Amino acid sequence: MKFFLDTANLDELKKGAAWGIVDGVTTNPSLIAKEGNPIEEQVRKICDIVDGPVSAEVVATDFEGMVKQAHELHAVHPNIVVKVPLTRDGIKTCATLSKTGIRFNVTLCFSASQALLAAKAGATFVSPFVGRLDDLGEEGMALIRSICGIYKNYGFKTEVLAASLRSPLHVVQAAQAGAHIGTLPFKVLDSLFNHPLTDRGLEQFLKDYNKVFQETGAPR
Repeated sequence: MKFFLDTANLDELKKGAAWGIVDGVTTNPSLIAKEGNPIEEQVRKICDIVDGPVSAEVVATDFEGMVKQAHELHAVHPNIVVKVPLTRDGIKTCATLSKTGIRFNVTLCFSASQALLAAKAGATFVSPFVGRLDDLGEEGMALIRSICGIYKNYGFKTEVLAASLRSPLHVVQAAQAGAHIGTLPFKVLDSLFNHPLTDRGLEQFLKDYNKVFQETGAPR
């Protein structure tokens, strides 16, 4: 499973990229707004840090506006993937422009039927939101399993990008469900490293090693 960082913060992206395990980035208007720069400027900086797909979302809600912004975002950098909402105009935009070589991430997907529309429209990625469904008392991960099964049935090339992953458990479950990509906030990616037995084991290894060589005076 590929890991995308779900952030527009350059410091977080630099830290994640330095680990060598980040394959791409997803942003949205809310994340861009936190950084205080226009979307084109911020995603250009992001593309300089992470060499992989960078999702940049349109803010227009009508077909003509989405088409215009899609062309503008596509021109910013070759790694840009245009993000559109799973609305009628968003699907129309994806279906129209994906034929021209522009890549699309269809976002705000909350049902398998919506994901089917995204694949039919030629989306590169579809983003089903796990955590937000959990918030409503639904099983978000069941949606990932359902979409992966449908796509496998018909050989759709659209990749399932599990979004709204809020914990290491979500990440593991998404991988088990067959998601091609998980997009994670930095804190969730960072928490994947953590286990108390790892810390305890390392502490004991170093303690034992240092005790022996301190007592014998042997070179380390």
